[in-house]
Amino acid sequence: MVHARGFLQQAATLTALVLLAGCAAQPLDLAKASAGSPLKPVAVSTSTFTLQTLQPLAVNSKRLRVYIEGDGRAWITSRTVSNDPTPTTSMTLGFALSDPQPSVYMARPCQFIRSANCTQSVWTTARFSNAVVQAQSEVLDALKARYGVQGFELVGYSGGAAVALLLAARRSDVLQVQTLAGNIDPLAWTQLKVLTPLSGSLNPADYAEQLTKLPQRHFIGANDKVVPQAVSEAYLRKVRPSCSETVSVQADHHSGFEASWLANRNRAITCGN
Repeated sequence: MVHARGFLQQAATLTALVLLAGCAAQPLDLAKASAGSPLKPVAVSTSTFTLQTLQPLAVNSKRLRVYIEGDGRAWITSRTVSNDPTPTTSMTLGFALSDPQPSVYMARPCQFIRSANCTQSVWTTARFSNAVVQAQSEVLDALKARYGVQGFELVGYSGGAAVALLLAARRSDVLQVQTLAGNIDPLAWTQLKVLTPLSGSLNPADYAEQLTKLPQRHFIGANDKVVPQAVSEAYLRKVRPSCSETVSVQADHHSGFEASWLANRNRAITCGN
């Protein structure tokens, strides 16, 4: 129990530091946030974007956990698109830095690093486009080649959850997916929030055949006003996964998941639900 509390305190401390690093809407400094941790900044070039990651020096496992960042600072206000989607705070980063399992942090395209193909559509209407998902799949290929791992567990936060499921739908080496406050049915999300549909984006809920047998666990914030529970419910109705769990947490979209994540992150997903 002391050991578990120690990890919880470490996760909470790292998350707090990451959140503080984003005060005054300043982009996160990954080098500063990861200083003293086993994870080091590595930029990975793909066919369309250069993606920022944090990677360990070595992985002594055939399985690698990859944390996928959320949408970041995609919008400054509800009507003003940001010129830089780099997150100013990150729960995902804190979880990755405090995870004792072999783990990698993966940012989304155009976060931290601007590439020639970075236009505002990449972090708005086309945030889940084929090009975006393909770039992140190429990062997984690079990780597989570097570490010799055989499979991935993907952990996606917010919009990163949609990316995680879209990656699982096109790859055979994704062993399971866990989502945190996940926007896992973007179409249902835009309809529920009365937003313009994400033209140019893919929707995980359209890949029921590929995802129905995927082990998956979805952490849902009971107080989440950004991605309400109804979004996950819509996805589950469409996909009807045979090996899934939902974990309701007294959390909002940005915080409150730490204790539940610690208690469940390594627990086997119960199938047959």
